[in-house]
Amino acid sequence: MGKRLNGLAVRIGRLKFINPVMAASGTFGYGQEYKELVRIDGLGAIVTKSITLKPLKGNAPPRIWESTAGMLNAIGLQNDGIEDFLANRLPFLKDLNTRIIASIAGKCRQEYKELAKRLESAPVDAIEINISCPNVEHHGSARLFAQDAKETAGIVRAVRKATKKTVITKLSPNVTDITEIAKAAEGAGTDAISLINTLIGMDVDITTQRPRLANITGGLSGPAIKPVALRMTWEVYQAVKIPIIGIGGIMSTEDALAFFLCGARAIQVGTANFVNPQTITSIIDGISNYLKKNRLKSIQELTGRLKI
Repeated sequence: MGKRLNGLAVRIGRLKFINPVMAASGTFGYGQEYKELVRIDGLGAIVTKSITLKPLKGNAPPRIWESTAGMLNAIGLQNDGIEDFLANRLPFLKDLNTRIIASIAGKCRQEYKELAKRLESAPVDAIEINISCPNVEHHGSARLFAQDAKETAGIVRAVRKATKKTVITKLSPNVTDITEIAKAAEGAGTDAISLINTLIGMDVDITTQRPRLANITGGLSGPAIKPVALRMTWEVYQAVKIPIIGIGGIMSTEDALAFFLCGARAIQVGTANFVNPQTITSIIDGISNYLKKNRLKSIQELTGRLKI
């Protein structure tokens, strides 16, 4: 695997990744679920399922619905909390030969800060701040932190003060101007931005005349959102100087390459992991082959290379 990874290394914050392909949060569990299916040591990174201070039961079922060219989910960040993560998940993760990025989520700035503090001495390489999940309430409101530039900056600043680890902020597409939020996160000290999280959507069963999801709405992911994700990646690339990690409907090498051309330095594979767990490693191999075919020394030569 080593030789095939030549030219794929990228740097984000203080970290160097052996390749720019990561498993997205919420689609790869904590790695254990995929250990028999994927060459985990060949991944650029695993982004864990989002962790909260206390256990969350998540939303009532049904919570997942396959839609046209995508998937709706309203899991609601179900997890067993930070104590379980440190005691029961990290022992497996810390022995993996890949970068581990811990995704954190909270109901207020103080919770994000506390989570970052708890993870500071833990064997994780970076923290991804999830301020953009559309399936949970924040301060008793459905409004996302990532829909408010000041709130985004406040949370990033709180996390930045609590950790020296590389910090990545995950943004929402459910905004009028994604660049405003991205610049707020950059100004507050995030090392990178990952985008996009899911689009808010819904579906209806005309027989029962009810929503497909018990939560009524859910987050739409998969190929259907790729054009939106590419557009926002390109817009944010024009607006900030920090690295961008592109996410949204990446199902193939061609999809991944499009994100690099639009300005991404790395990418995350999400919904495709549910369809075919081998997708993520085939994308890594596909990018390597593309570099050889086009005589490119590094994947970084593609970032923002879109011809206008």
